[in-house]
Amino acid sequence: MTELGPDTWPPAPIRTERLVLRESEARDRAAFIELFASTEVGTYIGGARPRDELERAVPEVAGRRPGCFVVESDGAMIGMITLDRRDADRRGHVRPEGGEAELGYLFLPQAWGQGYAAEACAAALDWFAAALPGEPVVLSTQTANERAMRLAAKLGFTEVERFEEWGAEQWFGVLHPGTQAG
Repeated sequence: MTELGPDTWPPAPIRTERLVLRESEARDRAAFIELFASTEVGTYIGGARPRDELERAVPEVAGRRPGCFVVESDGAMIGMITLDRRDADRRGHVRPEGGEAELGYLFLPQAWGQGYAAEACAAALDWFAAALPGEPVVLSTQTANERAMRLAAKLGFTEVERFEEWGAEQWFGVLHPGTQAG
């Protein structure tokens, strides 16, 4: 995210009942590689990337940028959450000029089905609402990704439209300011 408002990045670690959302560290590199090399994780995002390519390309401290949270459980990275500005040239916007904050997330398969994504996304959305009050947040996912569709509903996103992108039907929703996430 290029514009975080008056808050500086990164914020202090965000703690939930079971998780910590924090800035990336060198110890997370292997988990980043595992995320992007996983065939399960890559199912709805264009596929897995070759591990040897990732070993060469992933920097020592992967994901260290504004808007990227590492999600940690019991001292180890289990996933990541991003809040980035949606490119104005892409389909799907709630403002004519685009540039809305877009929620993204990836979790290692062993963390699936335990409510971690909902817990972490809700915490990140609460942080965002406090950092940039009044800003809508959008989310886009393939309609075939049933887990992501359920999570979007649970977090309070409402459908705006559906469209074709990257060879698949996409669901596009918005979380309006003041809507409680999770």
